[in-house]
Order: sequence, then C-alpha cells, then structure tokens
Amino acid sequence: MELISENRCFGGSHRRYRHFSKANQCEMVFAIYLPPQALVGEKVPVLYWLSGLTCTDENFATKAGAQRYAAKHSVALVMPDTSPRGENVANDERYNLGQGAGFYVNATSEPWASHYQMYDYVVNELPVLIEQHFPVNNMKSIAGHSMGGHGALQIALKNPEHYRSVSAFAPIVNPSQTPWGQTAFHAYLGENPKEWANYDSTELLRQVSHAIPIRIDQGLSDDFYPVELQPEKFIEIAEQKGFFLAYFMHAGYDHSYYFVSSFIGEHIAFHAQYLK
Repeated sequence: MELISENRCFGGSHRRYRHFSKANQCEMVFAIYLPPQALVGEKVPVLYWLSGLTCTDENFATKAGAQRYAAKHSVALVMPDTSPRGENVANDERYNLGQGAGFYVNATSEPWASHYQMYDYVVNELPVLIEQHFPVNNMKSIAGHSMGGHGALQIALKNPEHYRSVSAFAPIVNPSQTPWGQTAFHAYLGENPKEWANYDSTELLRQVSHAIPIRIDQGLSDDFYPVELQPEKFIEIAEQKGFFLAYFMHAGYDHSYYFVSSFIGEHIAFHAQYLK
C-alpha cells in the first residue's frame, strides 16, 4: 500500500493511498480521514462514503466539508474511488458507464467482469484492509450520493450485520427502472432480471425482513428528480414494513455538492448515534 498524500485537517489527518485490489485486479485509490482521536491511539468507528457518477475519491473529500463533522464525532471516513481504472480496464465514452461509473456491482458480462467487482471491493476487500492498517474498530456505517447512494442502500440492505446505519443523498433507489441504472445493469449484468433485482434497493427492500436505520435527503430542484431518482416507492415500502426511515425533501436544492455540504453534518450526526 502506497501513501500518495497526507494533509492535516481539523486536527486529524486526511490521507490518500494506492494499492492493488484482488477483487478488481488493478490498482485502486482510496482516501481515509482519521479524526484527532485516532491519531492518539483511540480506535474509532468508520463511515464508508460512496460517491456518484464521474467522481473519484477526491470530490467528496474536497467539496463536502465532512472532515469537520467526522472530527467532532470521532468517526473515520473512508472514501473509495467509484470504479477500477487504468489502460487495461474497460471503459466507455458515456459518462454513466465504465471508469467513474462502477455502480457498486459485481459485473458478470465481459468486457466488464474482468475488473468491475466493486461490490466485493467495498463490502469485503476494503474493510479488511482498513481494519488491518488503521486505528479503527469494527463498527461501520455507510453513506453515499446519487450512484453512491444506490451503492450504500443496496449494500446495507444485503448486509445488515455489517453496518449500523445507512444514509443517502439523492440516491438512485430503483435503478432497474431508470435510464442510468438500465444502461449500467444491461452492460454489467446482462439481461437476467434477477441479477438486476439483486442490486436494486427498492426490490431488495420488498424482500428483507429487517433493515438498519435509514436516512435519505432529496433536493426538489434536482435536475435528475424524478426521472432518475424515484425515492417515493422505496419510502412507501419502508413505511409499510415498519422500518425506520428518516426522509427529508429540500426545496431549492439541486444534485450538486452544494446540496451535500449543506446537510452532511446532519448525516454524520445520524450515523454517530448508532456507531457509539
């Protein structure tokens, strides 16, 4: 594992690393923010953050202002890249497919299957690496934005024993029924509707008998709402099944990191209450 950079931030340390991923069979980059408490030997819980289309690990780190709140609540932040990358990694000219658009699935169709195993990377490989090399405990929560909100929700619904809570900004909650999701699922997973449903948070929610606490925030001036982002059915199912879901609609807010940065403090506080 190679340290790329390190910056002091709100009394803690924001670091970027490069390592070889067995799941994705290529070099991957992730960032970690260690709050001040971790730098003096305290093992802290972790919030995994999954970013959206076209992002790297740096968008959230530089635009959301999350480190301030992570320091306040003694929580580490782990920010993986959104896809495998490299000259030998399959790509597409469309912004919503290929590098920068891994959709947090395990691809089963070529040319994607050789490298695009982002589900295994986020759920299995990366947490093991983090817990081996950094002063963190085994308490984890997960969050994300847009494509990353899709990733966080479907991962949490399939692995409630791994995470204490989940939250999402403007998530793609029903990807098998929306253009972004259909483009990605058709390429990565082929034509089998069962494979699509296995990564669709709305379909997964119908099947589960238990869900960890959920928070979703949606801006009402989001250009992608409601065509790409359709949280209402997800919320309806959660309410019918009696799951805890805090849902907030925000007039005037769009899809950008101006939106994320406005409410990231509330999200980290939400997770902190379950991580302690």
